Amino acid sequence: MAEYLAERTQLESHELAVLTDVAHGRRVRIARRGATVLSFEVSAHHGAWDLADGYRDAGELDTRPSSRFAVMVPFANRIADARYQFDGKSYDLQPGVEGDTRGARHGFVRGVDFELTDLSADAVSARATFSTQTIRPGAHPGYPFAIDLAVTYTLDASGLALEAVMRNVGEQAAPCFFGWHPYFRLSELPIDRWELQIPADTVVRTGNDFIPLPAESGRLSIEHAPEVDFRQMQAIGPRELNHAFADLRLDTDGRARTRLRDPDSGLAIAVWQASGVMLAFTADTVTRDVRRSVALEPMESWADAFNRPDCANVIRLEPGAERRFVCGVEIESP
Repeated sequence: MAEYLAERTQLESHELAVLTDVAHGRRVRIARRGATVLSFEVSAHHGAWDLADGYRDAGELDTRPSSRFAVMVPFANRIADARYQFDGKSYDLQPGVEGDTRGARHGFVRGVDFELTDLSADAVSARATFSTQTIRPGAHPGYPFAIDLAVTYTLDASGLALEAVMRNVGEQAAPCFFGWHPYFRLSELPIDRWELQIPADTVVRTGNDFIPLPAESGRLSIEHAPEVDFRQMQAIGPRELNHAFADLRLDTDGRARTRLRDPDSGLAIAVWQASGVMLAFTADTVTRDVRRSVALEPMESWADAFNRPDCANVIRLEPGAERRFVCGVEIESP
């Protein structure tokens, strides 16, 4: 029997890719809609367990509550008042909309049916690549830029890796960066007993709208924020997190690892990234299953990065240039 499998299946009208690690008893289901992970089954002491608190059916995949496992491009998280400036020009992502209904979150591709351009497996991994060319001038108000996006998921012995490739195929520089919005569920119990570790030296300070404060006022040394200092593994407890963490410390292999563990089951994961920020969210305001999972969101740059001079170099993509962002989930135990 092959050690890895890459197959197609359906969820009602939605086509899915299924990646299987036969030896370790792991299986990942990914929808073409949004290149969205729907499930990530692993072997645990008590049997198969789905780590992904994703969409449960086709209806949720269509309506996208809480942006579960969203691929976020060309921006992650929020843009203040849905307005930004780039290269001396002002842009409005919601022209004609006023008041409290204004808001721009999580990019443009959550509802896109990506092309499944590669589905393959060999002796060491299974892979699926999802591509889209839907980000084009005129397609989205306030974003007159052309970005090709490809997202490759690879399942191997360590876990699930994600590589995003963003290429500017237009004739002008574009603001563009990547983020991923996965929710993880380690047991049936509430998250208070779960343990979290985030290797960050800085926490991002925000206003009530979760937009980072300007310039250096948006940065706070973690030493001055003991209530969210997770440099050492500790129980989440009753704390409500919706915080981004910056200045991540890299391990010797060049990866920063945010760890989540259930001490009762022993199930533990590490969400890794090679750069960027980590946003931790304890799912206190989701539409279902409040505080039953934790979102650990690797992002290439900050929320509202389009409006931050200190993020300008990271998000700028010149004509003809491409940029890659890599992250993933390692299964640490059992």
